[in-house]
Amino acid sequence: MSHRQLHLNLFLMGVGHHEAAWRHPRTDPADLGSIRHFQRLARTAEAAAFDSVFLADGVEGPDPSARSNAWVGHFEPFTLLSALAVSTERIGLIGTVSTGFTEPYNLARQFASLDHISGGRAGWNIVTSAGDRAARNFNRTANQDHAVRYQRADEYLRVATDLWDSWEDDALVFDRQSGQALRPGSLHELAHEGEHFQVLGPLNIPRPPQGYPLLVQAGSSEDGKDFAARWAEAVFTAQQTLAEGRAFYADLKARARSHGRSDDSIVVLPGVVPVLGSTEAEAKALDAELDDLITPERAVRTLSSLLGVDLTDHPLDQPLPPLPPVSAINGAKSRFELVRDLAERERLTLRQLIGRLGGGRGHQVVAGTPEQLADHIELWFTQGAADGFNIMPPLLPDQLDHFAEHVVPILRERGLFRREYTGRTLREHYGLPRPANRLAALAANHQ
Repeated sequence: MSHRQLHLNLFLMGVGHHEAAWRHPRTDPADLGSIRHFQRLARTAEAAAFDSVFLADGVEGPDPSARSNAWVGHFEPFTLLSALAVSTERIGLIGTVSTGFTEPYNLARQFASLDHISGGRAGWNIVTSAGDRAARNFNRTANQDHAVRYQRADEYLRVATDLWDSWEDDALVFDRQSGQALRPGSLHELAHEGEHFQVLGPLNIPRPPQGYPLLVQAGSSEDGKDFAARWAEAVFTAQQTLAEGRAFYADLKARARSHGRSDDSIVVLPGVVPVLGSTEAEAKALDAELDDLITPERAVRTLSSLLGVDLTDHPLDQPLPPLPPVSAINGAKSRFELVRDLAERERLTLRQLIGRLGGGRGHQVVAGTPEQLADHIELWFTQGAADGFNIMPPLLPDQLDHFAEHVVPILRERGLFRREYTGRTLREHYGLPRPANRLAALAANHQ
């Protein structure tokens, strides 16, 4: 189809995105460790022609000293996505890997492998990792400064993309008569010597079917947006209001243009938590049920870590105390600003705030009928705030089933979403080109 259409990504999160999902009777906590559960979710999304599924990831465990702990485990992304690759055929597979605690060579191998295994459906959600607990798992006492993390990430991307380019597309010839497996001159060393990495190359696996996996990013700080404008092809983001969504969308597209990129080269996908019911009252009742299952002590501790203020003894029915300036935050700056602005704009008490954050950690929560959710999606899509959405069901599989069965048909009737896949690779789903091989072009220019 020639006219602009929505992109939909399913954010896979255990048995639901609401922090109390595992306590609700519509879920089964045993599914958290079940590969069949995740295969079912991916197949449901694929049957609805979603562009992709996505797995978040972190590299630190829960605090054993916490008196109230609702942490639930999840699979490492590459392992799970490889399993999903052989149980699906068309849907894209996006996994999170941190540039802060991995090496470009290993990552480039893993994503090239996943792209080959899946037939060109791999995507990389690039994070720099905030927080000191993760750093202490990797021979560090504290995490790097926010700006340094993005400087490392920028060099990391230069190395990783060069590694994917270190094999030319026609490198493999397998000439049995001559005994030549590789075309001479088709592999390239990087000999990279940078501030953070020294990498010789080439990679030990052929160039991925997509050239590079789809490059995804989720940071909305100034450093994060600058990084996205240079590298990202899809951006997961969180805004609470249409005005904020439009401002972010316009800003990011303008930054991309400043790097010589077109507006179509970067897809903006705000997160939305759909709490669906056959009536608005039914949806609101489910939303309230879930919020009633939140453990305040755990939620306050999490919020304290995000905001850099100890709220454990703060009265639940009072507004937040004064917060530090964003410049003092070395963690997730954009999420700090979102939560601060939400609390101030709506004059929320601490209790109300943890309830608002329980459904989607700062992403917009829409509780209503399928028609009301479709209206919300269409408004953001047509008013310059989104190219699609990162769908974050509060209960899985329950609310994904409702979305696929009732919301997707409405979007199709309105001409906003595809009825079937038209391509086979993740890049084709998102309407993005396969990148040219930079090292091959450089070598040709020197001949």
